[in-house]
Amino acid sequence: MTLAVFLYVTTEALPIGLLPLIATDLGVGASAVGLLVTGYGLVIVVVTVPLTRLTRRLPRRPLLCVLLAVFVVATCLSAVAWDYWLLMAARMVTALSQALFWAVVTPAAAGLFRAEVRGRALSILYAGASTATLAGIPAGTWLGRLTDWRVAFAVLSGLGLLALVTVAAVLPGTPAGQGAADRGSAPDRGRYLSIVATTAMAVTGAFTAFTYISPFLTGVSGFAESSIGPLLLARGIAGLAGVFVVGYLIDRHGWLTMTGLVGLQALALAGQYAFGASQVATVVMISLSGFTLAGLTAALGSRVLVYAPGESVMASAGTSTAFNTGITAGALFGGVLLTGPGVHSTALAGALLSLAAFAVALAEPLLSSRRNVASATTSEPLTEHVM
Repeated sequence: MTLAVFLYVTTEALPIGLLPLIATDLGVGASAVGLLVTGYGLVIVVVTVPLTRLTRRLPRRPLLCVLLAVFVVATCLSAVAWDYWLLMAARMVTALSQALFWAVVTPAAAGLFRAEVRGRALSILYAGASTATLAGIPAGTWLGRLTDWRVAFAVLSGLGLLALVTVAAVLPGTPAGQGAADRGSAPDRGRYLSIVATTAMAVTGAFTAFTYISPFLTGVSGFAESSIGPLLLARGIAGLAGVFVVGYLIDRHGWLTMTGLVGLQALALAGQYAFGASQVATVVMISLSGFTLAGLTAALGSRVLVYAPGESVMASAGTSTAFNTGITAGALFGGVLLTGPGVHSTALAGALLSLAAFAVALAEPLLSSRRNVASATTSEPLTEHVM
């Protein structure tokens, strides 16, 4: 399942690295190729909750197998697409499968492990996303430029077939609703909604700054274009470290870990704004923001499994929608700032949004639906400690 996460994240963003090759081959402009990524993200935002609601009674193993089969076929179709609209259609079908995949994969993977070690297990799952950013997208871009952009998509399709066969062979056939992680271990609607709000604001802040990090690095910090790749690599390595650090902490200190990550992100983006003219400071700040964003992704899956007020698959769908809404909203907001106050302001806006998310995260225990119940039921669950 970690491989499947890696493949979906790589496939979603790969057209960015292959933009000029796809545009030239299909005879379209760069903005049209950009829509292959933007449209993909919008589909995930719109359909995640409805699709999850429609399929929540289906057993996890066959459902994941169907989703991966759709990924294999649609990505293969992307590789052989003879015109832009066929490629767009194939991408949208892939996005449909990814929307449901994000909601299903977290409870399916978590259900394989005891509650007290689920955070560490999920950190391995979400390491697939960080590895995709660190290695998958650069490797796909390199392969596409070395051979043909279609080859990169064909390889992803082949790896998807491997993931499909593995899931079909080893994932237990547990009926829907009977898995160990199919319900929250300490259901709490108030805390769950706080987590959703924190996620939406924090991710919007992160992507307001990160979407336009390249012009920030060249225009504000004075880096050469050739330095962008190594700088993003450093950020990706920091993100991978963030996933594993969070995996170690999240099972014992869930609220503190998530709140600390959001607070560190606010500090990192504020530092990027304040010290953006310093190249050393900028490297430190973008690495720290990479650490916090990747860590937040890992923390989110674990905490939802604690506080899901109903079925964990529906709770995961809600947080996935919040996360992807943040990505889209951040990119749009950053674009507005780029044409207005300028690229420097994207870091400040990201910091302010992250600060607002930090305030919501701090208030989370006060928003608990269980606060006024007997003290035995208001204490933190065993899988997550406030202090």
